Amino acid sequence: KDSWLDLLVSHRLRLVPFRLDHIQQKYINWLNNPLIVRYSNQRFHQHTYETCQRYFESFANTSNHFLAIEDKSNQQLIGTLTVYTYSQHKTTDVGILVGESGQWGKGFGHEAFDLVVESLLTVGNVRKVTAGTMALNVGMIKVMEKCGMHLEAIRYAQELLDGHAMDIVYYAKFNSHQQIT
Repeated sequence: KDSWLDLLVSHRLRLVPFRLDHIQQKYINWLNNPLIVRYSNQRFHQHTYETCQRYFESFANTSNHFLAIEDKSNQQLIGTLTVYTYSQHKTTDVGILVGESGQWGKGFGHEAFDLVVESLLTVGNVRKVTAGTMALNVGMIKVMEKCGMHLEAIRYAQELLDGHAMDIVYYAKFNSHQQIT
């Protein structure tokens, strides 16, 4: 069991392993909402219960994690977080979706993201956490920077958004006990 998973509770949120019963119409609607997935490659797919179930099942028997972000006050699902682990390199890549747009701008994304990043770096035997987004995704960039991540790389004109070439920015944070070489 990954001990860093035990630390994923804050005063407003709890992050728990995503369960099959999290796949409800509200969740599927988030994935099919062009505004919510504007900066995600999920925008290219039509999501159904079956496609969501297949994605959920893709995490079974892997070192990767699919987490539900729940509001502690009412146990409502407000988003998801993924952790893709590369154990040979002691690195992880973290992605987040705050699907409940009524909760945007309230700091929930930062709170959830920071919980995971800090847990991975302090007890998760990880030396480096990475994340990336389109350069236009100011909200995600603020989340990464507020968590102490630093710009590591830019892939210029890497993806298309509404027919326009967009840069992808990659951020990273190292375990404070690791040397950058």
